[in-house]
Amino acid sequence: MLEAEACGVAGAAVGHADAWMRVRGRLKADLGDEVFSCWFAGMNVEQIEGGTVWLSVPSRFLKTWISTHYRDKLAALWQAEGPAYRKVEVSVRSAMRAKVEAPSRFATPEAARQASVPAPRVVSPVRPVADAASARLFDDISSPLDPRYTFDNFVEGASNRLALAAARQVADGSASGVKFNPLYIHSSVGQGKTHLLQALTHHLKAEHPEMRALYLTAEHFMYRFVQSLQTQSALAFKEALRTIDLLVIDDMQFLHGKQIQQEFCHTVNTLIDGARQVIVAADRPPVELETMDERVRSRLSGGLLIEIGAPDAALRRSIVERRIALTAQHMPGFSVPDDVIDFIVRNVTTSGRDLEGAVTRLAGHNQLTGLTLSLAMAETTLKDLIRVTDTRRVKIEDIQRVVSKHYNVSKQDLLSSRRTRSIVWPRQIAMYLAKSLTLRSLPEIGRRFGGRDHTTVLHAVRKVEEMIGSDEALTQEIEVLKRMLEA
Repeated sequence: MLEAEACGVAGAAVGHADAWMRVRGRLKADLGDEVFSCWFAGMNVEQIEGGTVWLSVPSRFLKTWISTHYRDKLAALWQAEGPAYRKVEVSVRSAMRAKVEAPSRFATPEAARQASVPAPRVVSPVRPVADAASARLFDDISSPLDPRYTFDNFVEGASNRLALAAARQVADGSASGVKFNPLYIHSSVGQGKTHLLQALTHHLKAEHPEMRALYLTAEHFMYRFVQSLQTQSALAFKEALRTIDLLVIDDMQFLHGKQIQQEFCHTVNTLIDGARQVIVAADRPPVELETMDERVRSRLSGGLLIEIGAPDAALRRSIVERRIALTAQHMPGFSVPDDVIDFIVRNVTTSGRDLEGAVTRLAGHNQLTGLTLSLAMAETTLKDLIRVTDTRRVKIEDIQRVVSKHYNVSKQDLLSSRRTRSIVWPRQIAMYLAKSLTLRSLPEIGRRFGGRDHTTVLHAVRKVEEMIGSDEALTQEIEVLKRMLEA
């Protein structure tokens, strides 16, 4: 009788294992290899008892995500296997439990092997910070830091004082608690966002080496996430991000892709809910990130938002003088006359980056030609830079607003996928104006118009240009729109 009972238990275990293999197969077929490898590759059957299937995953994040989004699907798949499977529960297993306890639930080694059915190349969860492999993965994820970008080298002025104070407070107080979460800093290009974020990261690494501070550009985040999917290491990537103390994301406006934005949102939620600091920088406030998922924009808008404005005259002079001093360290004897400094401060007004570029140009011209720096030389050398700053900076948002009003369509229509003539033509006009009146690239314009490809923008620009050459009424209409935008 004992042998018969043992055979019955073994047979039931093998039956459960076969059912689990079929459930996994249908999951992969329904969801696709990419989604399956992200969320279900590390899932095992822990126990089946009293009609309840107990499934285990390696992390609390996976448990929460699967329970929220896939519990009903899992239950339906198991129930399709027979009346013995009425309910599904998901739990978190420890490394020891996953290695020892789970196989012991099944009567035979073969049944235990089939029950786990590991997917090919599944990466184990990231281990604690002290683990060398985890540390290497963390360092590999990080974007490189520029050693010049420190708090000591950051030039303070009225336009950036609040952002600098917030960054310093986060850097000085992160060891004792979160101050502003998330901290969101935005400005146009060249105003010092990257310098400030990297300075904060440098400070934390130097003053609080026990903390895990991670600086990432949005582009690097996307690259590493896609790479983790391709190499079947998405779980390790997710876990590495969720073990840090401070996450710094730069150039948020370049974060694209629905799945990538969802992963970013989950990471931010996990960190903030765990009282860990998140800092984000972009070229505009969250509400104007049209291609960003609404949940991401809402989460980013819930913290402290600070704008860095264009530098005033005092700050521009400080930046120029600082750059001259740094240049003189590498070019002994290099100096700039006061009238040339006044000329730069008065005419280069767009950004700190342009101001530094002006000094670099003059230094290069002086070194290569041997000519003395003079006001005449500055006017000649910097004429194109000054010509750019003379033009009022037009924003894509302004173009969309003016075109929408002029053609009596909504901004949502311009960004939508609708292809009716009444929508397509104003959209093409707006794209043409964005290319003509801003310094944005074709891919960036496409992203700002509902995530379109750069070839769509190029087609719109060429079409409008062709029609302008033969349609006088259209030419006058374009000029009217330009005057409205430049007024």
